[in-house]
Amino acid sequence: MGFRNLVSWNFMITGFQVCGCGNRALEIFSQMHFGGIRFDRATLVNIFSCLCGMGDGLECCFQLQCLTTKTGFISEIEVPTGLVKAYSSLGGEVNDCYRIFLELDGRQDVVSWTGIIAVFAERDPEEAFLLFRQFLRECLAPDRHMFSIVLKACAGLATEGHALTVQSHVLKVGFEDDIVLTNALIHTCARCGSVALSKQAFDKIGSRDTVSWNSMLKAYAMHGQGKEALQLFSQMDAQPDGATFVALISACSHAGMVEEGAKIFEAMSNNHGIVPQLDHYACMVDILGRAGRIYEAKELIDKMPMEPDSMVWSALLGGCRKHGETKFAKLAAVKLKELDPNNSLGYILMSNIFSTNGHFNEARLIRREMERKTVRKEPGLSWIQVGNQVHEFASGGQQHPEKEALCARLEELVRQLKDLGYVPQISLALHDIEDEHKEEQLYYHSEKMALVFSLMNAGSICCSGNIIKIMKNI
Repeated sequence: MGFRNLVSWNFMITGFQVCGCGNRALEIFSQMHFGGIRFDRATLVNIFSCLCGMGDGLECCFQLQCLTTKTGFISEIEVPTGLVKAYSSLGGEVNDCYRIFLELDGRQDVVSWTGIIAVFAERDPEEAFLLFRQFLRECLAPDRHMFSIVLKACAGLATEGHALTVQSHVLKVGFEDDIVLTNALIHTCARCGSVALSKQAFDKIGSRDTVSWNSMLKAYAMHGQGKEALQLFSQMDAQPDGATFVALISACSHAGMVEEGAKIFEAMSNNHGIVPQLDHYACMVDILGRAGRIYEAKELIDKMPMEPDSMVWSALLGGCRKHGETKFAKLAAVKLKELDPNNSLGYILMSNIFSTNGHFNEARLIRREMERKTVRKEPGLSWIQVGNQVHEFASGGQQHPEKEALCARLEELVRQLKDLGYVPQISLALHDIEDEHKEEQLYYHSEKMALVFSLMNAGSICCSGNIIKIMKNI
């Protein structure tokens, strides 16, 4: 082109962005900027969209933030909204995203609010829900996209009350027939521990799509209801896809229905023309491993038409751990560490296998290797809802304000359990401490702390026939 104007440059950036060539788009923007050609908000929004698909764009995102502030575009609502999305997708700090959001200073619209709530929904669901309440207090009208993001946050919170609150708002604004929101509600209710509410939402859908059926199948799978999943599949009047069969095989696995799961796996390609992918193979290795059919699981891995990923090897390792199979466990652990070196699962399971078989030196070496490579195990957390408040517990009740009372009540409960025949399984505890201390370690698991706290603060729950629901992060 003999002459290029702003529209020409913007279209070129947009073209590269649409084609997934983010680096080329950034090159064009650099030429434009250093060539003294003024850009506008459309230029910046497209550049931020390019950054969302780049794994190493955080530093570039920070530089662009400085540039937008310097040029005054930070006050244009689309620009900080795009910047927040870019920061979030690149793993930036949520507090940085929130500061950018606050710079709009009362000019936030539903899109910018949805953007910041989406950031917190991923990493701090409780804060996301609080932001949604603030949004409603400011008398702004939520749209379908915002509701789907807030339901995602509720799924992360895993508390039924929050999900029902959002559902009431969905009904209030007249979105009860929106199939996308209903599908999200099915998933959220299942994550919150209520497959009955999921089924209730599913039954109200007039015309269900594949996602509707898949969401309900996943709900059954999550709760180990394999028979119900298969019965629902027999009624499915939409075209099944790969996700359908992941849910079905997973449901069979959690319910111990090995033969049924194998038939589903075969029917997937023979009857429905769907080629098994890595996640289908991982589910089948899991179902065989759980049932103790380790050699069959290994044979299936050997026959896979693609290279097994970390999920496939972790499924095999889990089966080996359950049934004390050391030979294939070592192979699976090596493969898992190669594919996902920062994942603690391979180290932990191998250490447990060695400890169970009495090979304590090998278990110690595994733990030392883990420390040397600075691989950290995700701490087990449990949380419960008492009244309108969610309480989180770590092992030992660390940092909890009522720790001493909790531990005292827990010791009393364990004594009662022992009178009823409870025997702690101490084989997986650290071997170089006395048995009585191994038992103490098991007493203070996070779920036990959560249970005791619920009994201390809501003892009437049991009397009224309600259920104490303890959620875990693992």
